[in-house]
Amino acid sequence: MTGPAAGPGAAARGTQAIDRAISLVSTVVQADEPLTFSDLLEDSGLPKSTTSRLLTALERAELLERDASGCYVAGPLFWLYAARHDPWDEFARLVRPTMERVGAETLETVNLAVTRGDRVVQIAQVDSQYMLGTRDWTEVEVPAHCSALGKVLYAHGCLPVPEGELESLTPHSLDRASVVRQLRQVQRRGWATTVDELEIGLSGVAVPVRGGSGEVIAALGISGPTVRLETRTDEIGRLLTDRTEQLSRLLRRRSRKEGVA
Repeated sequence: MTGPAAGPGAAARGTQAIDRAISLVSTVVQADEPLTFSDLLEDSGLPKSTTSRLLTALERAELLERDASGCYVAGPLFWLYAARHDPWDEFARLVRPTMERVGAETLETVNLAVTRGDRVVQIAQVDSQYMLGTRDWTEVEVPAHCSALGKVLYAHGCLPVPEGELESLTPHSLDRASVVRQLRQVQRRGWATTVDELEIGLSGVAVPVRGGSGEVIAALGISGPTVRLETRTDEIGRLLTDRTEQLSRLLRRRSRKEGVA
């Protein structure tokens, strides 16, 4: 014999419980620091027993957990998701239209780079429209001092210039003292260049990309055969600067809309 069917009231109570749980998770995830039970009780306005029951269920589902002091923080499922999904994916998606525009204007390979630890990593690329100069750089580790992208990140303090002797890949590769001198020029001029420093016949130009708070968070640049770029570096530097200023305004508007500092 079956019991009575659940009526609209039961469904409403179930939806209400889900809404309350979501609100607790959102409060914890968006907080600047771990929250105590009292913090969540006051913020939610829920009865103590309801808050306790929901938090216990959220811990069991690994959406929340408690740190060593007993405060609530985002749970293991959030860290698992972050580990499996590159946090720069969304940023690269936002930058993609700018990269495609630069690619259409210069016809050269366009790359976006960020720092990871002590390395410069290229996270997105728009291919050159020329046959000569097209290759995928996103899987290639390039010494930062031989890269226009790396020089930009050095110049703006995103990455420290290594101490000691730097690797020399061609007769045009710079030593540390020369790199440091060039970085001052990068700061004044606004863009960095490389000419035959990574590979004979290959040149690049790059500029900084600023985030919502005005800090440099990435570098955007183009690369191609020296014979095509050697007379265009200043022109391309100004073009890239203009495009990334437009991009930075977009990122600032997005940050304000999302309430990000």
